[in-house]
Amino acid sequence: MISAIEKEIVALLQNSDKKAITLLYTNYADALLGVVKKVIADDETAQDVLQETFVKIWRYAKKYDANKAKLFTWLYRIAYNTALDKIRSQKNKIKHEVQMETSSVYKVTSNQLNQDVIDIKKHLNNLDNKYQIVINALYFEGMTQQEASDELEIPLGTIKSRLKIGLRELKKIYNP
Repeated sequence: MISAIEKEIVALLQNSDKKAITLLYTNYADALLGVVKKVIADDETAQDVLQETFVKIWRYAKKYDANKAKLFTWLYRIAYNTALDKIRSQKNKIKHEVQMETSSVYKVTSNQLNQDVIDIKKHLNNLDNKYQIVINALYFEGMTQQEASDELEIPLGTIKSRLKIGLRELKKIYNP
């Protein structure tokens, strides 16, 4: 049996009435935070996920069908899935971060460079345009490899290959 408050919330959601969010928060925030905290232990991250959950609830409010699930079941699934999405995105972010200890980019010392030919912009112009664009985006515009891939509309693997080849060509100039 559906409670009066649940009926009111559903009606407000269906009519895109912002009072629904206030009622939802008042009546369900603690329970939904409990759902999120079963997946995410960090309080600050859990609060962020709860906020994202309410944004999704509002965004998908018109899709709620009382014939398919009780309101709390629907809210629970949104909170739980949002928490899982957050965990996955954090794992992907960690997996794709450059590990400074294993990257050879940070191991170049000044005594390995020929100080007479340090004008990199001039030498960069000697490279093929495809390498220039990638090196310029990554080193002079401060983009990450993924950002360069998105901005230049070049696959990430191609960005990495062009960077490697471009740096190898520059190395020939600096370490003849």
